Amino acid sequence: MMRTTVPPVACVGEPRLTAGFAEFGRLDLLAHEEVHGPIGPIEPAHLLRLAEGVQLKGKGGAGFPFAKKLRAVLESCERQDLGAVVVVNASEGEPASWKDKVLLTRAPHLILDGAALAAYALDAEEIVIGVADDGVGRDSLTEALQERRMPVETTIVTVPHRFISGEGGALVNGINGLPHIPPGTKKRSSDSGVGGLPTLLSNAETYAQLAVAARLGPYEYAALGTDDEPGTVLLTVTGAAKRPAVVECAAGTPLREILDLCEVPDSPGILIGGYHGKWITQEAADRAEISRKGLAAVGGTLGAGIVVPLGADTCPLGEAAQVVRYLAGESAGQCGPCRMGLPDLARAVDLAVSGSAPVEVVRAAAGDVKGRGACSHPDGTARFALSAMEVFAEDLRLHTTGDGCGRRVKGVMGLPGAPDENPQKLTLDWSRCDGHGLCAHVVPDFIRLDANGYPAFPPTPVPTWLREGALKAVKVCPELALRLSKVE
Repeated sequence: MMRTTVPPVACVGEPRLTAGFAEFGRLDLLAHEEVHGPIGPIEPAHLLRLAEGVQLKGKGGAGFPFAKKLRAVLESCERQDLGAVVVVNASEGEPASWKDKVLLTRAPHLILDGAALAAYALDAEEIVIGVADDGVGRDSLTEALQERRMPVETTIVTVPHRFISGEGGALVNGINGLPHIPPGTKKRSSDSGVGGLPTLLSNAETYAQLAVAARLGPYEYAALGTDDEPGTVLLTVTGAAKRPAVVECAAGTPLREILDLCEVPDSPGILIGGYHGKWITQEAADRAEISRKGLAAVGGTLGAGIVVPLGADTCPLGEAAQVVRYLAGESAGQCGPCRMGLPDLARAVDLAVSGSAPVEVVRAAAGDVKGRGACSHPDGTARFALSAMEVFAEDLRLHTTGDGCGRRVKGVMGLPGAPDENPQKLTLDWSRCDGHGLCAHVVPDFIRLDANGYPAFPPTPVPTWLREGALKAVKVCPELALRLSKVE
């Protein structure tokens, strides 16, 4: 299902990225210059000092220092005697995130300002902006480009709205006309990116923050935020929030203030940082501050600024299991940890949630993928799954009794697509099964053979992305012992 409605925007304290939203809605070029003022090109050394002075870090999730990226591209261009390309990653493949969409639709000129500053400093040959094919923000960005002159040719590239498409290497591949998946081996875009040229690649909000910092200077920019993390942060608050919103706040703002603003009820757990993030308890949320350091202190991670609280009326483990299945299905499928390890992790989580296996099965499956992937997707998925097992340990204990926690899975995690309207699960007629094992060969991601050679699978519904394989397994069973039936 395509996302089409941008959530409301709120601000705690002084607005910067969201300045002018209340007066103008979307800022065209005239409104943008009235609110933010003019801006001119900055020499490379000055831009480096500015990025270092405000301690600007990437806002896409990894938090890599922007100045280090910029310096690496400058050095690579000089070493190879090549031009550079500036890439803006506005694809926002994370389903739970909306902050970049807000900037695209309401403050596109801030993004373009930042990209133009970087292009001038690098003497770049081109600016490329990657947006998702969900249609949100592209028209606004196109209109903004028509309103102004950019220092170099600037193009918009559409990428599939998939979780993995937002990974930096996947975006570069897509721009280069290759499949929109991460490269099989780790490559530095600063050495060879778009068209083989040194490429500066960063998130849309990062460029917008750079434009704000260039106007304010390092001292005024640091008037908000903390000593370690000056400036503001954009958060996407969804889930059980009665008033979901994209919120701008100064780094160091108490998380509780944001939760109260969005009218978040008492929650069994809050996901911080998105699907590659971590869960924290409500008690931890009451102590947390919005910053990388502040959230890490309570076991969370800022990531891409995503806050997804759960309501007390949904099964938290069931919600987490749905996300792990989704992440397993979203992998590039080109290395072992993704192709085999993530389905195995999803299966392990399903088994633990159903009470059919101990939590050690999840830990073992997560350990098999951590640190071994060609990109960060296996690590992020493992981090999410292990965090759920830890924060919802009491719910897990209830599930191991076979009775469960007594709550249905409501599907509040913002997963794309409509809910499964026809959930189905596999059943086995033990009086017929002779242990041929054919079913496990057909759909090994869901069916395994136990120590006696008989099929074993979770009692939970078959994930939609494995439904076709499960149907084939039913058809190849020579004894007609396997059934795929509707969940009552």
